Amino acid sequence: MRYAICFTPPMSDPLSAVAASWLGRSVYSGEAVEFPSVGALSVSEIAFHTAVPRRFGFHAMIMAPFRLAPETDEGQLLKALMHFTTAETPLTVERMELARISQCWGLVPHVPFHAMHLLAARVIEAFDRFRAPLSEEEIERTDPDRLTAPQFSNLHRWGDPFVMDEYRFHLKLTGLLSAAAERRLETPLRELFEPRLAEPLVVDSLALFVEQDARAPMRVHSQHPLGKISARPRGDRARRPTERRPKVDPLPRTVAPLPTPR
Repeated sequence: MRYAICFTPPMSDPLSAVAASWLGRSVYSGEAVEFPSVGALSVSEIAFHTAVPRRFGFHAMIMAPFRLAPETDEGQLLKALMHFTTAETPLTVERMELARISQCWGLVPHVPFHAMHLLAARVIEAFDRFRAPLSEEEIERTDPDRLTAPQFSNLHRWGDPFVMDEYRFHLKLTGLLSAAAERRLETPLRELFEPRLAEPLVVDSLALFVEQDARAPMRVHSQHPLGKISARPRGDRARRPTERRPKVDPLPRTVAPLPTPR
């Protein structure tokens, strides 16, 4: 089993519901969700272009999937995550936008989100002790020859090339696309997501994701609100989500390329 620490909006968030529909899978239950009707795109086109992000679900990666170090266990990881999140405070991204991320489409902050960058670095430092060292096979899967010197250093120090100064907060919506596919998907994606981006995005929890078996879909194991328990609304505690089928009402700027996504 592997674990990952990510951000994903709660099930009640309209952005979470529409993303689950677009990707065809709930990140909370792992169950399939009916694809939306968007512009001239067929269901098969959406399924094809979302195949890669569908396995991970709608999320912003903070600490990439890792196996537990031999001297640790899931209970210790959960306890550490609960203690960590109570010492943090919620963050707000004033504006998210649809943008190209290398050869993919995804959602990114309109301006650099430095507070999230710092939070991500604190997560990596705090939970590195739970991460088992990468195997030679895992290192090879990252294609180290294509990495920059800082990314290569991150890979060997932290188990992930895209952390610390290389980290970029983003929520991926497609796999790698050809130039023609990028153009074809842009308008439908804007129609579907931009109405949900009018409000700021609140990062008020971290989610522990689990991958039961190699290459299995990842899902939310538990969600951990940021901030002291005494300051939260009643009942707002670290929790395992209970699934409700989201109701989706289908509707419907480009940034500099980020490092190749994981």
